[in-house]
Amino acid sequence: MNQNNNRFMPLLMAISIVVGIIIGTFYANHFSGNRLNIINSGSNRLNNLLHIIDDQYVDKVDIDSLVEKAMPQILAELDPHSVYLSADEVEMGSDDLKGSFSGVGIEFVIREDTIHVQNVVKNGPAERAGILAGDKIISVDDNAFVGKTVTNQEAMRRLKGKKGTKVKIGIRRYGHSKPLSFTVTRGDIPQKSISATYMLDKKTGYIRIKNFGENTYPEMLIALSTLANEGFSNLVIDLRDNTGGYLNSAVQIINEFLPKNKLIVYTQGRKAPRQDYRSDGYGTYKDIPLVILINEASASASEIFAGAMQDNDRATIIGRRSFGKGLVQQQIEFPDHSMIRLTIARYYTPSGRCIQKPYTTGDNKDYEQDIITRYQHGEFFSQDSIKHTGPKYHTTLGRTVYGGGGITPDIFIPEDTLDVTSYYRQAVMSGLILQFAFTYTDDNRIQLNNFKEMADLAAYLIRQNTVEQFATYADQHGLRRRNVLIEKSHTLLQRHINSRIIYNMLDEQAWTQYLNQDDPAIKTALDILRKGEAFPSKPNGKKEDKIAYGIPSYDYLSVHRHVTMIAQA
Repeated sequence: MNQNNNRFMPLLMAISIVVGIIIGTFYANHFSGNRLNIINSGSNRLNNLLHIIDDQYVDKVDIDSLVEKAMPQILAELDPHSVYLSADEVEMGSDDLKGSFSGVGIEFVIREDTIHVQNVVKNGPAERAGILAGDKIISVDDNAFVGKTVTNQEAMRRLKGKKGTKVKIGIRRYGHSKPLSFTVTRGDIPQKSISATYMLDKKTGYIRIKNFGENTYPEMLIALSTLANEGFSNLVIDLRDNTGGYLNSAVQIINEFLPKNKLIVYTQGRKAPRQDYRSDGYGTYKDIPLVILINEASASASEIFAGAMQDNDRATIIGRRSFGKGLVQQQIEFPDHSMIRLTIARYYTPSGRCIQKPYTTGDNKDYEQDIITRYQHGEFFSQDSIKHTGPKYHTTLGRTVYGGGGITPDIFIPEDTLDVTSYYRQAVMSGLILQFAFTYTDDNRIQLNNFKEMADLAAYLIRQNTVEQFATYADQHGLRRRNVLIEKSHTLLQRHINSRIIYNMLDEQAWTQYLNQDDPAIKTALDILRKGEAFPSKPNGKKEDKIAYGIPSYDYLSVHRHVTMIAQA
């Protein structure tokens, strides 16, 4: 028996050691914070961390909420345009680029915790139900909707909905002592990318593209057909404040203006092979004299548009250096309909320059402040202040262009500050001009309804001395009257105030036409087209200089940026 025991002793010892290792590992995992598991798991450390928190943290933790907060921080370490979007943000962000959304068909603004209907979509659900511009929404589905709960996001959540569903809206209307009630059947509300199409003079058509959405190309064909019926032979395309959109929409429109087999743009990344986008030669407007307008808020697809025209020597670019967004994002959706937009490549213009401006990985603060930095460095006022940090490239004809961020125009339009005073800046930045314009519109809607044309309404507003009325209103709302400064900025104030009232009463095209009347970029474009200089010429061997026009720009940036405060539902 002793001999048998001695024979099995090594086996028993081995089994004991294995059991000891298993028990030790078990206790290490459950009482030592999973340290060994984390160290050995490599790329799974984040999952293990969340598991440990869920399993052992002192308080109950909402892991989904924790992940929701962590994902934007992780993506922010990559580049400024790789982002995480919640399901709600995805839905709201995509409406601008879709051809339509389902809702009641109103434009609204929130004032004093109440929704004010600014415009009603023609032939839309709200108009058919009887809602009018100037109405104030006080309830939705028999629930009061006024006070601190009223936000743009909450208003759109309550008013938008599936096509065919109904929503009951309570209204307070001028001239009616009691609230009115309307039942609106939601329907498809068209979203227009092209906000203005008209003739600048007898030969020159004008098209303003706000963004590049799903229906921008067919909208563009309709706009061009409209201008063709009016006999246009020159064209100005306004891409100022166009922040981009879908690449394919931009490429389709660019194709209309280029001869066959011209490179439009190409993309390339570490795991994304080079992809070229070329013209097919079937464009209808390959020979029309063309001018493109851009500014510091023109980004992404609008920069691709301007870059393709410039590098192929197809059009003259006028304005100020564009934003510099040249990173390509791929959308990856999660089961809950949230998504990430992950940068997978860069955009390159036909000459080979990258549109993307420099950024520091993981530090977006300076990137987000870039426009302000440009302003402070004088880039809006002097072409010499533009700092080209990237390499030189050359267009088809051999003209010099620069990489390293944005599209530098062929003709620079400075922003003039001669009539800009501290009073004017306070009036703009405080929002008082917008507030006054809304109040004036509501108080005078009956009289203003008599004017259907922009020119007639503009002339009427001049006679009403809206600047004086604004100064009184502003003084009552915290902006002290400064008569000398008001007089100096009178033209700017009048232009800004009256443009907003025109927008409120008519539409975006009327607003655009009013602002374009004395816009220096428009004047320069017309000058170039009348001289027959829209097609760039080959350099003559001398040092190239971008042309700078010292024409006042009437603080264009301040006037145009504030139109975006009106929401739709």
